[in-house]
Amino acid sequence: MKIAFINGSPKKTGSASAMLIEEMTACLEDMETVQYHAYNGAFAIPEALKEQDAMVFVFPLYVDGVPSHLVRLLERLETTLHGKSISVYAVVNCGFFEGEQNRWALEIMHNWCVKAGLSWGRGLGIGGGGMLSMLKDAPPDKGPKKTISRGIDQLVHSIRENTHGQESAADLLVSPNFPRRLYMLAAQMGWRRQIKKNGLKAKDLGRKEGCIRLT
Repeated sequence: MKIAFINGSPKKTGSASAMLIEEMTACLEDMETVQYHAYNGAFAIPEALKEQDAMVFVFPLYVDGVPSHLVRLLERLETTLHGKSISVYAVVNCGFFEGEQNRWALEIMHNWCVKAGLSWGRGLGIGGGGMLSMLKDAPPDKGPKKTISRGIDQLVHSIRENTHGQESAADLLVSPNFPRRLYMLAAQMGWRRQIKKNGLKAKDLGRKEGCIRLT
């Protein structure tokens, strides 16, 4: 089986999407996998994509949807891949604690498959994206990463069992195996450090007028 992973993160290095792709490809070592990084809308579409059995889009959630540069790529792929015998999977991670927050982005990808004449395989929505980089080397069977690793395993199993035209399995929505309150406290600390670095005060986080630029 030929599987293409599309990293849709705008970050060229060090993204949570890249980490997730690394984990999935490690579970598919016996398959023929290839990776592409579409960090902007000018991504050159390789001819090899037409020959894939499956495509896995991995990207961060942006405003409850798909990042704009990836939307531009999807629009171009509609023509390039229309009607090909390819199953599509998507893995979306977000900074919200709840994986449920990714549901609509997965629905967008599902609808795109219908328009492009491709088969929708399955989606995985992962919450707690703010801590994913810290969990890279964490044990997969216990601790904060347990539920995330379980979701990845289930998606990988679906890819392995890929059958074009078969009714897709239900999307997976997972949150970290970690107290939500502690996650929120850590996030608040991070925001406060960043706003202090930019010479502002904590109360400025609640400002509605104007625009605050953080570096």
